[in-house]
Amino acid sequence: AGHPIHPMLIPFPVVFLVTAFVTDLVFWSTGYAIWATASIWLLGAGIIMALVAALFGFTYFIGDARIRDISDAWQHLIGNLIVVVLALINWYIRYKSGAAAGVFPWGFWISLITVLLLLFNGWKGWEMVYRYHFGVADTAQK
Repeated sequence: AGHPIHPMLIPFPVVFLVTAFVTDLVFWSTGYAIWATASIWLLGAGIIMALVAALFGFTYFIGDARIRDISDAWQHLIGNLIVVVLALINWYIRYKSGAAAGVFPWGFWISLITVLLLLFNGWKGWEMVYRYHFGVADTAQK
């Protein structure tokens, strides 16, 4: 219907995964297990929403040869695949060893790396919009 769905969905996994890192920090600061439990749930929600957003992003990527010709698009795609794999590993570590036991040391560091990658991937995604004008209607549509 003329609306790019991928950009409408990406705030959800970004917020879930960044908030998982924030709840890791709060768990580290307070020691209250509820924050570790919140992190594992946020990771799960982030993974699910990332896969939904990826479905639409990958559809755009496959459906438009112009996108595949741009290095930023490849970096965005590969970076986001890495984020999803890291989030899956992070979630599994916490699931396997218990939410609180899984935070340190690996869960915390994986969450931090995920947030840093999300910053890079977001930058590359916005390059697609602002530099290359993908998903932007430059003229009024009737």
